[in-house]
Amino acid sequence: MDIVLSVDALTPNPGGIGRYTWELCKGLARRADIDSLRYAARGRLIDDPEALLRGARPARPRGPFRLVAERKLRQAFRASLVHGPNYFLPPLAVTGVITVHDLSVLRFPETHPAERVKIFEKQLIPSIERSLQIITDAEAIRRELIDTFSLAPDKVTAIPLGVEQRFRPATPELAAKVREQWGLTAGAYGLCVTTLEPRKRIPELIRAWRNLPGELRARFPLVLAGGSGWRNESILEEVERAAAEGWLLNLGFVDDARLPGLYAGAALFAYPSIYEGFGLPPLEAMASGVPVIVARESSLPEVCGDAARYVCPDDVDEFAEAIREILGDAALRAGMVERGLARAREFTWERCTEATVDVYRAALAASGATIPD
Repeated sequence: MDIVLSVDALTPNPGGIGRYTWELCKGLARRADIDSLRYAARGRLIDDPEALLRGARPARPRGPFRLVAERKLRQAFRASLVHGPNYFLPPLAVTGVITVHDLSVLRFPETHPAERVKIFEKQLIPSIERSLQIITDAEAIRRELIDTFSLAPDKVTAIPLGVEQRFRPATPELAAKVREQWGLTAGAYGLCVTTLEPRKRIPELIRAWRNLPGELRARFPLVLAGGSGWRNESILEEVERAAAEGWLLNLGFVDDARLPGLYAGAALFAYPSIYEGFGLPPLEAMASGVPVIVARESSLPEVCGDAARYVCPDDVDEFAEAIREILGDAALRAGMVERGLARAREFTWERCTEATVDVYRAALAASGATIPD
């Protein structure tokens, strides 16, 4: 089986899709049934996708070099199955497999930059039409995709993501790093890891935290970690106001090396997003031995199962009461931690890769290609 994987999502500070792409790079490279694995980025074949994580930016070929690069890319695409893990097939690919993580750009266009909306309007439907098979991260998004575009159910497969083993419960070493790096005491703060953008409902989280009793808020400040995002002017005003009141700490983007300690040190993880294609941060929090509160929306109940507390984030009183109950009840937290750890063990990148290869086989069968045993 010969595969070309599009890796444009790999950057030095990868988001969820970049991390998914990198896990596929590693997982597919270990597969004995993948005869050839090549990578495409910025309109050319590249040899080392990990270099993109280190900040390398291969230049787009220009002039006669562009024609040579395009010819090599077309030849690779014709000889292989192409996978676009970031919604779209590469422009020169005639067909292949895509991963559609969610439809938030179509459902909530007002929460995305205008340029991103234009790209999706231009590229998503053609990529869907050219694809032999489509992958989603959750069954909820699979059903939504089928209904929205009237797709054949057997063309779309839900494959859950995984959680890395580096996300684990707190140890003395992790606790020491949290104190050293941010001055935080392990077990004495609430946490939300997310991009600051409208559908994540960060203002509602801040308002719910403000509704906590003052003594509880003082014992458990709220910590935010994540990129600044977009369309977030009013969100940043809420963040700055709470920080000025002394009970919120906004860390901004936290690199992958420091993220496990930050998760493991939290007393509670909150994720009030109203729409998610999967919800990797709550899963990572559960693997880190932290109780989780999430919105009862989209794919989050599918991922978190019986391990999370569910709220309507727009009901600030309900949200605040759930936070208060968990922070104030050690036995309740212990039960949630136990269920969360068990739930997180069900999600592995090995299973994700295995199921992805099964989709490749289905795509090749649909194309009429001969599939080796």
